[in-house]
Amino acid sequence: MHLPNTVLIVDDEAPLRTSLTKILKKAGYEVMEASGGEEALEIIRREPVSVVLTDLKMPGMDGVQLLRAIKAISPEAEVILMTAYGTIETAVEAMKEGAYDYIEKPLRRAKVLKTVANAMEKQVLLMENRYLHQQLEDARNLKRIIGQSEPMRRVMEIVHQVAPTSATVLIEGESGTGKEVIANAIHYLSDRKERPFIKVSCAALPETLLESELFGHERGAFTGADRRKLGRFELADGGTLFLDEIGLMPFHLQVKLLRVLQEHEFERLGGTETIKVDVRLIAATNVNLAEAVKNGNFREDLFYRLNVINIKLPPLRERKEDIPLLVDHFIRVYSEKNSKPLRGISKGAMSALMRYEWPGNVRELENVIERAVVLS
Repeated sequence: MHLPNTVLIVDDEAPLRTSLTKILKKAGYEVMEASGGEEALEIIRREPVSVVLTDLKMPGMDGVQLLRAIKAISPEAEVILMTAYGTIETAVEAMKEGAYDYIEKPLRRAKVLKTVANAMEKQVLLMENRYLHQQLEDARNLKRIIGQSEPMRRVMEIVHQVAPTSATVLIEGESGTGKEVIANAIHYLSDRKERPFIKVSCAALPETLLESELFGHERGAFTGADRRKLGRFELADGGTLFLDEIGLMPFHLQVKLLRVLQEHEFERLGGTETIKVDVRLIAATNVNLAEAVKNGNFREDLFYRLNVINIKLPPLRERKEDIPLLVDHFIRVYSEKNSKPLRGISKGAMSALMRYEWPGNVRELENVIERAVVLS
């Protein structure tokens, strides 16, 4: 869990920004500056900001307007207003709209540091709370592995065997078979369960963004990179990184991934510092990687590095005896979620579900049951 540490200073007076930046950097914070509300919002849209320290009276967008905009974009960010004596009443009103606190001008170093530290402490508590909720969600994910069929028994046997190790795992299966649920279960059953479980979909991001997302970048690495960004490998340090749709990873990134698996190190985009990480990698694919290797679309050496432990998830049509269990589970979940007390479905409906081939697998079945519950 990476603690919040970033402060954004917003003020149209450059000397004040410079002075506050020196004070906060000396106290160990990472600091960014903006000369006005619009610039501040641009930063918040692309960078994680923990605390915003903003002047109340500024040309254009004032502090209260900025507060409202920040809360719409990043509700978790804490906003501290800097105000002159004559605008204290406005600052107090702003606190009713979500401002964390206000500081009177002329600013005193001790007061600034104490208020920022208190806001950061609140951020830590919120983060810890979210982390605990995530742990509970991970536990629920374990319970989501529903099935008593022989194929699923074999899958769970492998999951329990491999989870305590640090071996790389490759999960193969059609879309909708539950690959992420299995990856989450492996993480939760491992010694890394207290550390992050981070997912990256290789299909969801364009090639240029995927490299930065995985390995991070340094300031100035490319147009728009105005500060350092940590990649998912760094954020997952000590934990598990789940790479979904690994078969769609661009060829040149496969080389960088291979190095991380072999050497446990990499450089950020545009950087020269070698970063060491301890990350367990779980990859998933809905394509046949062995065939992709034969066709020249996937590196053979990377395939062997990923395929240390292979888990093949059966499609739902090959484990139809699990359908009644899955149906009961999804009915309970969505009945509770939608406050609709349903006990089950008719024999005729179950027969129809058993006859269907389910090309979308468990995900499709879940969607069908959710829709049936909502419309019942």
